[in-house]
Amino acid sequence: RPHKAYPIEMAQFHSPDYVEFLQRINPENKDLFPNEMARYNLGEDCPVFEDMFEFCQIYAGATIDAARRLNNKLCDIAINWAGGLHHAKKCDASGFCYINDLVLGILELLKHHPRVLYIDIDVHHGDGVEEAFYFTDRVMTVSFHKFGDKFFPGTGDVKEIGEREGKFYAINVPLRDGIDDSSFNRLFRAIISKVVEIYQPGAIIISKVVEIYQPGAIVLQCGADSLARDRLGCFNLSIDGHAECVKFVKKFNIPLLVTGGGGYTKENVARCWTVETGILLDTELPNEIPDNDYIKYFGPDYSLKIPGGHIENLNTKSYISTIKAQILDNLRYIQHAPSVQMQEVPPDFYIPDFDEDERNPDVRVDQRSRDKQIQRDDEYFDGDKDNDAS
Repeated sequence: RPHKAYPIEMAQFHSPDYVEFLQRINPENKDLFPNEMARYNLGEDCPVFEDMFEFCQIYAGATIDAARRLNNKLCDIAINWAGGLHHAKKCDASGFCYINDLVLGILELLKHHPRVLYIDIDVHHGDGVEEAFYFTDRVMTVSFHKFGDKFFPGTGDVKEIGEREGKFYAINVPLRDGIDDSSFNRLFRAIISKVVEIYQPGAIIISKVVEIYQPGAIVLQCGADSLARDRLGCFNLSIDGHAECVKFVKKFNIPLLVTGGGGYTKENVARCWTVETGILLDTELPNEIPDNDYIKYFGPDYSLKIPGGHIENLNTKSYISTIKAQILDNLRYIQHAPSVQMQEVPPDFYIPDFDEDERNPDVRVDQRSRDKQIQRDDEYFDGDKDNDAS
């Protein structure tokens, strides 16, 4: 079980005053702080609710721990479906997002990797992550999203490409209503393959693939609101079409951090991330959902996959071709992977797990101790003949 992120960890990106305010605000006292509520954009799209800060600690801590496991080569792929809150800014909340766990995870990955590639397939533009790394070439952000018609958050035009050292390292793929699996996947494969593994020159067989950006790690935000029939979305993607992006990125065999994100038709969110967990684990899942406590949500067919939608596809072939050409043209300006000066790797934060003074002397086994005892049934023992198992 991952640790809860500490305020000092959150302040690696967010301003300390904003983090401190999130700690002390709650539904009972929020009316006492109207100015601060407005300053930090809390209220409308970002309501204050019970245990809000603990909620932020849990999902942010999980993404940070996922990045650390990848850094220490304890796994090849790490998943945090509770994460992916990509709208939160340095000093304010936005779009249901309070703490930007993706930025915190990427900062952790940058301690060990010279370059990180961020890919976002949420229906909304990944503005918070893009803004955080808009002036650096060490993080390339690629966002596929609905753009136009005053759709939230209103950013993500193809012309937004980064500035200063980060110029051409922000890639935006603005889409219109109703994009389907085939159009989305063709565009996704063309752009991501160009970014990651561009070509093998000439007819000579070369074992080492020449790469444009050469990311040391990839962060993939899998917002499920890009699925058909999402309450806030407007795309026609089926679960298979959405999951195809995950399958494609996995094939690069680059350390991969996968998170959730948006998704407002909850039964389809559960379906989508279940299918994508299976893909990441190379596990084939049956289409029939087994009986469980929540089976009533998945009627009447109780199946895992959902088809695409029937919204009119406003993404014409000429529009898709124009967007693709503009993006690939911008990528030509990246001649080679940007270099990073050698330096000592910053250490992981050392923060004690708990404060001895806060332990309840009346509780024999507290929550922290129980968490330490959680382990997989199949992690240490090979079978009945293993002496340690008995």
